[in-house]
Amino acid sequence: MSETPPESPDFDAMARDIAEVPAVEVIVTVAVNLMSAAAVKLGLTEEGDKHKDLDEARKLVHALAGLLDASATEISSFHAAPLRDGLKSLQLAFREASLLPDEPGQGPGEKYTGPVYG
Repeated sequence: MSETPPESPDFDAMARDIAEVPAVEVIVTVAVNLMSAAAVKLGLTEEGDKHKDLDEARKLVHALAGLLDASATEISSFHAAPLRDGLKSLQLAFREASLLPDEPGQGPGEKYTGPVYG
């Protein structure tokens, strides 16, 4: 008996769906996903240290900072302000979680945000 291959994604339908989403919404969604992933890698979830990986967290926080820096003029302060607050919280959590904290201005994303102090 031959199996039917699983259906492949309908890329035309996906393209139509994404075409209807405003750019600001896509940027905010990506930023929130980066924030969530960084929080997990920082051990800030209920499972705590189970998924903690500061090297991975550094990459995610840096990418988030770069995205917010690059899109600052494209999204309103209504959207940007809470994202910047979340980024700063992640940067501070990274500093606290590090055994040897980075020098001010050298932490993840600080190339874009400037030094972050507690």
